[in-house]
Order: sequence, then structure tokens, then C-alpha cells
Amino acid sequence: MGAVIDVRRGADRYPGGEPEAGITTRHAFSFGPHYDPDNLRLGPLTACNEEHLAAGAGFAEHRHSDTELLTWVVSGELSHRDAQGRATLVRPGDLQHLGAGSGVHHVERNDGAGPLVFLQLWLAARAPALTPRYTVVRALSRAYEVPEAGAVLRVARPDPGGTLPLPAAPYGYAHVVRGEAELRGGDAAGERLAAGDSVRVRAGADVRGAVLRARTACEVLLLELADPFA
Repeated sequence: MGAVIDVRRGADRYPGGEPEAGITTRHAFSFGPHYDPDNLRLGPLTACNEEHLAAGAGFAEHRHSDTELLTWVVSGELSHRDAQGRATLVRPGDLQHLGAGSGVHHVERNDGAGPLVFLQLWLAARAPALTPRYTVVRALSRAYEVPEAGAVLRVARPDPGGTLPLPAAPYGYAHVVRGEAELRGGDAAGERLAAGDSVRVRAGADVRGAVLRARTACEVLLLELADPFA
């Protein structure tokens, strides 16, 4: 299993998407044809996909079930539409939460004039066939709880020199959205992180004294993750 605190590089993600259709995807976890039995999940987190959509590109209507999907726009605007006819624009700083529950169909597109980049986190629901739910939080500034998956998401924007403690939970995930940081303390102390890099905290890790220190102004997503099998 390796270190209980370890750094994963954005450049090492598995490539995917449909480049000929203007969609480039980078998968942080085992996904589709990229099967890796040692990289299936982190607690309830089963996917962290970095999506790059050219202007006019998008994902046609598709289905999800028993998954909590958290979407964070890095740049551009995401056009979202579901089978109930709800249409939403999601912008940088907004959090979109789609609780797929018993099953939902939706469309994700870049209807803007420029490129779109967003992150999508997939969390396994603790109970099957929940009632589907849809929420958009504009300009997220507080901790956002996802009790259906035993997760809490925070966004932090430290100035240079500022520090962030690693998530103190059975599992933790920290993703650098923009800027540069350095990991201090813990198993991977001294590692520098750039945009797209992440830190994983596995069960049993002692995160006391382990922090991310911002080398530049940063934006970091922090996930506290419960043990899905507890």
C-alpha cells in the first residue's frame, strides 16, 4: 500500500477522454481501461477526474447512480442540464453537488467561447438507491458536508507562507487547484506540489504536525473522508 501520506503528481494521472472531440481527461484513480488494483479508491473517494473541454465540447447525456459527484470549476463555465430540465451555469468558486442516488441522467458541456477546466470527485454513497438531489453553492466559503458519503469538503486559499493542516480523518485528500505548496512533516515531508498535484492520507496516518505550506498564493481543496466500511 505504500506510505500512509503520499504525494501524487498531476502529470502521472491516467489519460482519457476523447481528444478528437475536444475532451481531454486525466484520471487520478483506476478508471475504465486504466485498471490498477493498487489505486482503486481512497476511502469513499473512487475518482478525481480533471476534465479539459474545448469550446463547444461536452459529455452527451449519461447516467450515474449511487454516487455523490462534486464538481469544482477551475476556469471557464460549465453548462449543466439534467433530465428534469434544470439548467445551471457553474463558475470558478462554485461547488456543484449531484447526488445520483437511484439514478440520474445529465449533460455537461462547455458552451462558452474559451476552454473549460473542471475537477470532478466521485464519492461512493453509503446507502443504495437514495433520492437524487442537486445543489449548487455559489462562492463556496464554508465546510460542505456530504453525509451520504461520510465526507466533508473545504476550500482554502492561503497567502504565501500560510499553512494548512492535512485533513484529520480516517482518510484525507488535498488537491492543489492553483499555485505552489510544500508538504512539511509526515511521511513525504519536503515534497513540493504544483497545480494538479495531490496528497493522500490513508487510514492509520499520524498527521499531527503535517501541513501544506503555500509557496505562492494557492487554492486547495481538502476532503475529510470517513471509513466507508466502518
